[in-house]
Amino acid sequence: MKKLLQYNFSDLYINENKEFYISDEHYKNSLKKVEPTDKEEFYKELLAVEHIDNSYSLVYKGTSFRVECSTSVRGELWCLRRMPDKTPSIHNLNYNHRFIQYMLSLSDKSGLILWSGSTGQGKTTAIASLLAEYLNINGGFAYAIEDPAEMPLEGEYQAVNGSIGFCRQFEVIEDDWRSPLKSALRSHPRYIFIGEIRTPDAAVECLRAAISGHLVLASIHAGTLTDAITSLVKYAAYGMSENSAYDILSRGILAVINQELIGVEGARHPVVETVFANPELNKADPVRSIIRSGTLNLATIIERQAIRLAQSQPIFD
Repeated sequence: MKKLLQYNFSDLYINENKEFYISDEHYKNSLKKVEPTDKEEFYKELLAVEHIDNSYSLVYKGTSFRVECSTSVRGELWCLRRMPDKTPSIHNLNYNHRFIQYMLSLSDKSGLILWSGSTGQGKTTAIASLLAEYLNINGGFAYAIEDPAEMPLEGEYQAVNGSIGFCRQFEVIEDDWRSPLKSALRSHPRYIFIGEIRTPDAAVECLRAAISGHLVLASIHAGTLTDAITSLVKYAAYGMSENSAYDILSRGILAVINQELIGVEGARHPVVETVFANPELNKADPVRSIIRSGTLNLATIIERQAIRLAQSQPIFD
């Protein structure tokens, strides 16, 4: 018999009957039932966590879990995502090295890096790993806002350039994204990390931060690259006109990435679609023009940029 943390899993489901199901590493999207020896202890700690929202964090024997609690027709259901003990290196996530090199080249730029994907496709892990690498390379202050916190980003980083990096993580309370985002802007961070954009306030403040001299790294739930852009604008349009949202996004965008993980549990690798805007704002850029127009006819540009990236050619002339 094993204790819970000795099992290899990323997702854990617990129903009202205290039945534990984990992701099955042998079959994609499949589950298996387990009976860990510390089942009662874990369940007791799960119930003991004080929380206001349905989404919250749990730390069990040093391991963090992201918890989503909901009520089904038969009772409560807990869906837990097991978080790693440390933020993985971006170099160990099976991305193409040319893609990584370009993303790292944006570390001294200002604007928005928007990372999208469906549930469980690794988008939060990706942007957290990218932020950690920025801090490891260049140092600086990072302000992370999440609901709830996932990757262990908080703390001090000894940068390779001899400077110090520092990150503070803040959890959103009662779905209030506006307050921590405004606090972030007043704190003058080099980097702002937004765990996932899913409210109008988060979208509006994200766009404002992207044109205020910060490098903003954010994730959003979307199935395609263009859906990611559309979703961000639709959220922001609750607080401003849609045309204004497209205009601000066109001025602030640096990169949009859509990601899907391929393979079975324990052996998945990312497949990404990307589009990049020229970080030199004084130069004409078709991506910014297309986003400003709201038409989002990006297919040709996406294909051309992908070819240049694969051939190690400059993305921008």
